[in-house]
Formats: sequence, C-alpha cells, structure tokens
Amino acid sequence: MTGISPWRTRRWAATHRRISTTALGLFQDFGYEQVSVTQIAHRADVSVPTFYAHYISKEHIVMAPPTVDEVGALMAPQPDGLPVSERVLGANLRWIALMSPDERAELLARWRIITGTPALRTRVAEFERATAGMTLQNLPAPPCTQQVVQAAAALAATTAALLAWAEDNGERPLDELFGEAFGALSG
Repeated sequence: MTGISPWRTRRWAATHRRISTTALGLFQDFGYEQVSVTQIAHRADVSVPTFYAHYISKEHIVMAPPTVDEVGALMAPQPDGLPVSERVLGANLRWIALMSPDERAELLARWRIITGTPALRTRVAEFERATAGMTLQNLPAPPCTQQVVQAAAALAATTAALLAWAEDNGERPLDELFGEAFGALSG
C-alpha cells in the first residue's frame, strides 16, 4: 500500500490555505455573519463539498482549534510537576514565540473577527473547553479535579488575553497580556 504522494499533499495544503485566506478576507471586508460558505467556496474556486472536506464549518476557519498533538508538542518541554495553569502559560508563550510575523498577523486578524462577532465570542467558550480537554489528555497521569479546574481557568485566561490583544489591535505585546491574564488566576 502506498502513501499519499507529496504532490497531492502540497495540493491539499495549498487548497486549504486558499480557502482560509479567502474566507478571512471576506470576513474582514463584509463581516463574518454576512459571508456564506457558498460565497467562500466560489471566491476560493472550490466546490462547497471541497470546502467541507477542509473545514467542518466557517467558524473553524476563524477559530482554528489546535489538535491534541499540537497541544502536546507545546506542553512537552515543560516539567511534569508544574501546575496545569503554569504549563498552559508556558505553552502559550512557546506558541507565540514560534510564530512568524505573518502567522501572528493572521492570528490577530482571526481574533479581531471573533471580537467583532457576538456569535463567535459565545462559541469561544466551547473551543476553550475542548482545548482544556486536550491539555488534560497531555498530562502524564489522569487528571484530578484540581487539574480539571486549573485547565479550564487557564484556557479562560488564554481567551481573555487574546480578546484583549485583538480589541487593542495588537498594540500591546501578547506575552504581556498572557502574563496579566494568568496573574489574575493567582490574585
């Protein structure tokens, strides 16, 4: 059995990126709620089924949830004995340190769309819970109640920092905002 060809992988990645870039541009120009999946697909020169082969929904373009493996890779370098909130803060700081300027600009654009769309601001809580679950899956042992609560609080702090960053149009450094949000957890 052969694997997927490198050409096909590159083509899939290029299509995925084109859909994302097209959608973000449309959301910025017309507003998230005014843009349909059909409009995104048409502008990206793909079919609607191709759009859904790449994204579960248009909100997944904006929110871009991480995978369990991505969360694990960000948490892996940290000592197992750290409290969950400190591990999440460390993962956040590592995440932004690894971003290129273009990736950071795209992240800001995504979060500006979220801040300007009441329905997405509400949905962020679901993505927080899902990411908290991924965080707990990456702990060395099954989590206790305290760790479950810490993970939920840490993801709420992450969201608060990202929303503040977007509302300020990226003027304040994101690592500083993470520090303030996580500082509120212990204060």
